[in-house]
Amino acid sequence: MVRIRVLVVDDHRIFAESLAAALAAEPDVEVAAAGSGPAALRCLERAAAEGRRFDVMLVDADLGIPAVPAPRAVGRSDEGAVDGISLVAGVRSHRIPVRSVVLAEKDDPARAALALQAGASGWIAKDCSLQRLLAVIRGVLREETHLSPTLLTGVLRELTAARRHRTESERLVESLTPREREVLRCMVAGLGRKAVAERLFLSPHTVRTHMQNVLGKLGVHSTLAAVALARRAGVGPADLSGEVVERGGQLA
Repeated sequence: MVRIRVLVVDDHRIFAESLAAALAAEPDVEVAAAGSGPAALRCLERAAAEGRRFDVMLVDADLGIPAVPAPRAVGRSDEGAVDGISLVAGVRSHRIPVRSVVLAEKDDPARAALALQAGASGWIAKDCSLQRLLAVIRGVLREETHLSPTLLTGVLRELTAARRHRTESERLVESLTPREREVLRCMVAGLGRKAVAERLFLSPHTVRTHMQNVLGKLGVHSTLAAVALARRAGVGPADLSGEVVERGGQLA
């Protein structure tokens, strides 16, 4: 019998253990549980290294999000502070071959759309029946995407709007000169004016002019807004590990 290996990721221990026990009662399902995003990544990577990779990850949408936010102590490391959608994105960025399904307390078209964009194969209610959950698990292994009918219209609307915003952002980025795009990539990497000047062998005054031009052409009023728009357009950060070969004036 081909067994389906499932990883349940939820920081509510009683729910996680109950769900794992219910799934494990199925003859073709093998289950493990993790209580945080980092713990889940370690579990997935360890299983893959041992040749026993998981097939499906069931992750709480609100993983690591407290019901009542509390002040964080200085220097405290809270490894559970990774929400479910961020974990799905992290799994994809680590190229871990597992199908992800997000379990949620309520329907939320905006967050469900974000989950699909992050790489999830489904968004279903936590209070769904066991048979429904098993059908979703087996369905995503056939490369199906699962959403409730009540979510579908809202999710499609959100994805269409995101695509439209991305297209507009790409058009604005394309209006930049090659040098301005390089400056924008430095901004995405978090570099300030002085660091950009040193990296591109330009004067701080010239960098300031380029940055002002970037903000003007993108139609925004702050570096933060420019970076957000660049991210929507798919602009990544400058590679800070490599040597810069451009010299001032070549791409100006």
